[in-house]
Amino acid sequence: MQRIMKLAVLAAVSTSLVAAAPNPTIAATAHRAVVKAVAVKTGLNGPSAFTFAPGGTIWYLERGTGEVHTLNPSTGGDHRVFTISGVDGNGERGALGIALHPNWPATPRVFMYVTRTHAGHLQNQLVRFSVSGGSGSNLRILLATPASASPYHNGGRILFGPDHKLYVVIGDGHNSTNSQDRTNNLRGKILRLDTDGTAAHGNPIGRIWSYGHRNSYGFTFDPQTKRLWETENGPECTDEINLVVKGGNFGWGPNETCSTPKPRGTNNSGPKPRHLPKVYFASPIGITGAAFCDRCRLGGARNGDLIFGDVNSGTIRRIDLNATRTGFAGSPHVLLTAPEGVHSMEVSPNGRIFFSGSSGIYRLIAT
Repeated sequence: MQRIMKLAVLAAVSTSLVAAAPNPTIAATAHRAVVKAVAVKTGLNGPSAFTFAPGGTIWYLERGTGEVHTLNPSTGGDHRVFTISGVDGNGERGALGIALHPNWPATPRVFMYVTRTHAGHLQNQLVRFSVSGGSGSNLRILLATPASASPYHNGGRILFGPDHKLYVVIGDGHNSTNSQDRTNNLRGKILRLDTDGTAAHGNPIGRIWSYGHRNSYGFTFDPQTKRLWETENGPECTDEINLVVKGGNFGWGPNETCSTPKPRGTNNSGPKPRHLPKVYFASPIGITGAAFCDRCRLGGARNGDLIFGDVNSGTIRRIDLNATRTGFAGSPHVLLTAPEGVHSMEVSPNGRIFFSGSSGIYRLIAT
């Protein structure tokens, strides 16, 4: 299903949820603070991805134009730093991911994942540019893969991990066979890269960290364990939350079907073992950005929880992890309905959780 960016035509869908962990329970509801979304700035032009500088400045992208902006979350001051040329924002394409060098600002480089036409070819590219005096220059292409004729399943999330390696998710390009092709095909994979775009030392297969993915727009590291968690869009069934492991096959591929018992129907391709989701929604919600609450000031009961959003209805949920933080202790709980569908979710340097939609960036607060 083509859900991630088509907010103008998306409606909420009814969902059923299954916890893949054994004996799921739902915690008793106690009196807790009410969580609300406070606008940092609205009226923006498709801020699908954003990140934070160490001092708290927000760096965000305009998905359809390729513009890179900084935003002061205290004053609302907005500054255009750079524009990536040739960006194609059709469907789920566009400027989709942004990350700052882990040694920022001493190393003032900005990394982006974009769908763009370059030298006559439509590609999904990982690029970087340098910043000096508030302006960008010296654009360099680090990696390029063909973009499908279909404008869907491009992935796009990028994030530096605790190991200072750059993690990149590339969608299957609307062709499930790509996800199981581990030759020179990077579609349907999570990559782990050095800052020059080459394979990081210790990878199991070249640039590839894990495979068998359909399309993802959200992953995040647990600050307590440093493990990588990923949200993944299913077709007309089975949106997932996965615990990503090195070299893991997450089972999406040419045998996929929604007509057999879930979640195995969409996790049935390629070599075994095939890693099943830790939690899945039997009916899709358009699951997107995710972040861990690490003293995020949403109430003590939520500390350590995984917070995640969806694009279909703008619902933001939380879920408790189990004692070993390798799965979940129960089912998700709804925190709030956001003013618009959720695209990205990030944690600020002071621990607050922010998210973006099609026209704004917001902060979660407890009242």
